[in-house]
Amino acid sequence: MHDVPLGFYLPSTSRCYQVKPQVKLNLNLRELERREVASMLRRIFLTLGLGTAALALTGSLASAGTLENIKARQKLVVAVLQDYPPYGSMGPDMKPTGIDIEVATQIAKHLGVGLELVPVTGANRIPFMQTGKVDIIIACLGKTAEREKVVTYSNPYIGEYNSVFGEESAAVSKPADLAGHTIGASRGGTEDLEVSKIAPAGADIQRFEDTASTLSAYATGQVELVATGTATAHAFNEKSPRKLFVKIKMATEPAYVGVPKGDDEMKNVINQAIAALAKDGTLAEIAKKYLGDASAVDIAN
Repeated sequence: MHDVPLGFYLPSTSRCYQVKPQVKLNLNLRELERREVASMLRRIFLTLGLGTAALALTGSLASAGTLENIKARQKLVVAVLQDYPPYGSMGPDMKPTGIDIEVATQIAKHLGVGLELVPVTGANRIPFMQTGKVDIIIACLGKTAEREKVVTYSNPYIGEYNSVFGEESAAVSKPADLAGHTIGASRGGTEDLEVSKIAPAGADIQRFEDTASTLSAYATGQVELVATGTATAHAFNEKSPRKLFVKIKMATEPAYVGVPKGDDEMKNVINQAIAALAKDGTLAEIAKKYLGDASAVDIAN
């Protein structure tokens, strides 16, 4: 047992940003063994081309006894976005901030353990959980039929609208109007899936690896329109001279906590925490702080 500071680790920089409080870190050998086996099986399944069902099996194996592991190490390891304000980003002080960061902090408090935040992208957040790099996902995770094959969802904790945005003068008000326009979207995100459903032939959807790249493409004129959430557009408009205006409202998107497939014990514990945070007004305070609208909690439900 050693005293170690919790941190926000950025692999690309090999830096660890400190997050308090400190906890006792207990090396759980059974957990490591499970993760090693799961990682090995995942590589085998991918090599053999066994696909999604096999990945779901390895994900469940890697996280067997998730709650037990969390309590043993006295730390909750959470996947969060670092490029998706106001859900998750790096603040001016180079510390993680946002809706998901605060929700993760509150859930860790509910469990009575410390917290480690692991930065992910929209594309790799689920694989990180499947391979045991994180316990759960709190990364503006929307629900899709494909994701439900490999993820068990909690109850929603907040919600917003996914829309197609553009300049105020853009002559776009319905899906058919997207023909002949370039639309930026973050690859693998729910907004990518939604805009792909409504885009007609002739629409040019340009996919980027993360939200920052997508918004940068709009800011620099690389794309004419952007598919994203209202919260992201709100944060973007506070800083960018090229504003985002709602052109087509696509769908209401609640955000869920993702837990390993089939781990009902962990799902139930997370749901208890979300219910407690809703009851005492904490979720409404978070929504008001970052979205300017406490009703975002109502949209989720």
